[in-house]
Amino acid sequence: MPAPASPPASPPPEPAPASVTAWRPPVPGVVEVFHARFTEYAYPMHVHDAWTLLIVDSGAVRYDLDRHEHGTPDDTVTLLPPHVPHNGEPATAEGFRKRVLYLDSSRLGDDLIGAAVDRPDLRDPLLRRRVGQVHSALVRPGDELEAESRLTLVGERLREHLESREPPAPRRPDPVLARRLRELLDARVADGLTLAEAGAELSAHPAHLVRAFSTAYGIPPHQYLTSRRVGQARRLLLEGRPPSDVAAAAGFYDQAHLTRHFRRLVGVTPGRYRSAERP
Repeated sequence: MPAPASPPASPPPEPAPASVTAWRPPVPGVVEVFHARFTEYAYPMHVHDAWTLLIVDSGAVRYDLDRHEHGTPDDTVTLLPPHVPHNGEPATAEGFRKRVLYLDSSRLGDDLIGAAVDRPDLRDPLLRRRVGQVHSALVRPGDELEAESRLTLVGERLREHLESREPPAPRRPDPVLARRLRELLDARVADGLTLAEAGAELSAHPAHLVRAFSTAYGIPPHQYLTSRRVGQARRLLLEGRPPSDVAAAAGFYDQAHLTRHFRRLVGVTPGRYRSAERP
């Protein structure tokens, strides 16, 4: 008599979906507010053109900045400087829940980038509490003045940390060729350019351009440009523009091209990002 058939194996549990809320408040110096919960999602190497002020409410994030590994337990404030490549992934099985403020140079100047690279994770309970208070004010309509006031105190505290440290080790200056290529990419985020065009303008072989840029910044030119384009797309989406319009305006071939890269760098599709409930 044949043995009874084994019951079908249960499918593996689906990972919890990403939860994202993003908006741009009417608070000077705040480029974006980003609240998210991720389980298995990992950020690839990318850059921002704004300061990233991050607190983790549950779980922890493991990330590399300037080729050094760091972590963000929930009792720290993490400050990632603009233009410096970093990635990120969950450091615990349950993933992580985070709140982020993206700040422009009116809040923190580029002269503080070196100090922030040296020690991006700040263990400061008062600073941690104040950053949380900024977020609490930002989600309450009409409390923008409170948010701005609290953010001003946060900025002072951050500068105290960054300016009171031992002078950071001198950072290797950007090689001229890599810097000039980055300036070209920054000037043509939407239009883009080929390596042949860049090589002709900079009088350098395309392979030499790629090696020089990757060595200087830890990220290849195409990945840098994609990061900048996704950053531009985020801002346009927060202005209310539909993904179909944003794709071309940010330099992507079409909406599918935008969606593929946006999901890799942000964790959700442009449509979900744009339609996420905002306070």
